[in-house]
Amino acid sequence: MSRTVAAVVAEYLAEAGVSHVFTYPGDPTVEFLEALRLQGTEIVLGRREGTAAFMAEGMAQATGDLGVCVSTLGPGSTALVNGVAAAQWDRVPMLAISGQIEAAREQFFTHQVVDHGRLFGSITKWAGRLETAAVGPTLRKAMRTAVAERPGAVHLTVGGDVFKAQAPDEPVALPPLEARSLGVQVHGHGGDTPDPVARLARSRRPVILAGIGAVRGEATKELVALAETVGAPVVVSPMAKGVVPEDHPYFAGVLDMACNKVMWDLLAASDLVVAVGFDAVELIKPWSLAVPVLHVDAVPNTDQVYQADLELVGGIADVLRWMADEWRGEPRTDPGDVAAHRARLREVYYSGRVTDRLNPTDVLDVVRGAMNDDAVVACDVGSHKLLVGQGWATPSPRGVLMSNGLSSMGFGVPAAIAAKLAFPDRPVAGLVGDGGFAMAATEMRLAASVGANLAVVVFVDESLNRIELKQAVAGYPSTATRIEATDLVKLAESMDCDGVRVTSVAELERATAGINDLTRPLVVEAVIDPAQYEAQF
Repeated sequence: MSRTVAAVVAEYLAEAGVSHVFTYPGDPTVEFLEALRLQGTEIVLGRREGTAAFMAEGMAQATGDLGVCVSTLGPGSTALVNGVAAAQWDRVPMLAISGQIEAAREQFFTHQVVDHGRLFGSITKWAGRLETAAVGPTLRKAMRTAVAERPGAVHLTVGGDVFKAQAPDEPVALPPLEARSLGVQVHGHGGDTPDPVARLARSRRPVILAGIGAVRGEATKELVALAETVGAPVVVSPMAKGVVPEDHPYFAGVLDMACNKVMWDLLAASDLVVAVGFDAVELIKPWSLAVPVLHVDAVPNTDQVYQADLELVGGIADVLRWMADEWRGEPRTDPGDVAAHRARLREVYYSGRVTDRLNPTDVLDVVRGAMNDDAVVACDVGSHKLLVGQGWATPSPRGVLMSNGLSSMGFGVPAAIAAKLAFPDRPVAGLVGDGGFAMAATEMRLAASVGANLAVVVFVDESLNRIELKQAVAGYPSTATRIEATDLVKLAESMDCDGVRVTSVAELERATAGINDLTRPLVVEAVIDPAQYEAQF
């Protein structure tokens, strides 16, 4: 049966399990949006293209599936850039589609015409173009490329006349979107094939460093088993929070967040770092350890940010299971030593608190204490992120969403909305600074309109604190870092949300008492004393 290109694209997305498409529409995408509507896909109108892309990224982070966003041509496509780049550097599978002027005019017409290939080529895994004669192959390549290790963003340009055109009469045939390893490849220096388990057995103080690759590989059970078998503390990267339950005896904290020196000291004191799905895109500073590294991942160590003498490449869960099965030694580290390390971590984490004021850690403790274990939080970028990354207890993967590869402000609110759309029965919160909230505050009207009854907790200190602290260290006055006070309660109410302003722990406890069962979106204006941030600088 004859179908338009728009209908075929919509069918491919449905076949891939895409439930929501986030967009800001324009002339070239009208036919496509109608095809999505007829297909039964939920179409979500972001208040700008950039936040629509963040919603697609948030949906993909929360579910592990492909996120999809759509923009029009010209300013629509240029506004999409930041969210697409975030998906690329946060290793999130995304398909971004932008309309374009008809191909016949594109080479000479200038109004709203942007070269998408050059615009998106440097911030995606692939920037392609959808043509009428090759709809199926192009979509299959786009989806497979987006989800392949390491996942990231793919952008497709669609001319204004293409969506309306008749597509070739061929069935929708989705490629496998998951690759399964059939074995383990071992790479090392020297002539003979090295024995990675023997290398691990020679270590006396091994530490496991787990990253987002372990989350994608669904390797929690195997990671825990290896840690217990070997007796190795597990440090995780920020976007991998929950890959080991944070109440587990061998959980040792989060790297490159608050208490950073304590964490790097632990790694430096080891005699072998087992890097499991660790992605150097999350490193804030260069790798400076002189400790040997055993690389375990679905991809080889092509980054070379750290040098690994041994590499085990394959399905991460399979590799870890094999290592644990082959282990014949005694556990190396007593859980009591890990507990002592966590006590030091806790002491540093709470340093700098101001008595009788609302501290950032107070906000996190109260909100975490009020929310169910299965809560999802989306964290924006700023000083508060360092504390969230270290201090927000996470029992399972994908419970904390954050942009830590690109580290883009403005992510928290739209990502939280997307998480609530993905999991309407789970409590969801956004943890954002007042700077990040200002970038995306109007999306709260969207949350109210679609019944996404989440809480957004705004850490209000009227400052871009991280930059202000850097200016202070350099001896400079605060410049372009102060944010004027805004009545967030009135702002929330104007967007059909509830709003409350708190300045103390007791007020915050009352405000969050019903946070798991909200009937309207809630904005909490938490007026904090930022002095505690200085202790983590």
